[in-house]
Amino acid sequence: MSYYIARTVNRPFDAVMIGADIGRYRILGACNPRFAHEALLLEDKLGVLLPCNVIIREAADGRVEVASIDPVTAMERTGNPALTSTAEEVRRSLSEMLSRISG
Repeated sequence: MSYYIARTVNRPFDAVMIGADIGRYRILGACNPRFAHEALLLEDKLGVLLPCNVIIREAADGRVEVASIDPVTAMERTGNPALTSTAEEVRRSLSEMLSRISG
């Protein structure tokens, strides 16, 4: 089973871009180019699973949540064990970043 879904269209890039603004919710691009490059050399479709997005959202009670996908879990979907060490390193980096956010 594939870990991604895709569609290829014959339209200009800018015409295919999708965007939306959702209240107090932001999706931040947080890709590390070195880690992304290492992983893409092992899996050419991996860009769909890269843990590059971090969300910041305001919950109903007014608290703010910062979250990211667990890269180890995401990379397991590929069935490629060569990605494990990079995924673990990215998990450590994301966890450190989250721990530095003051509460």
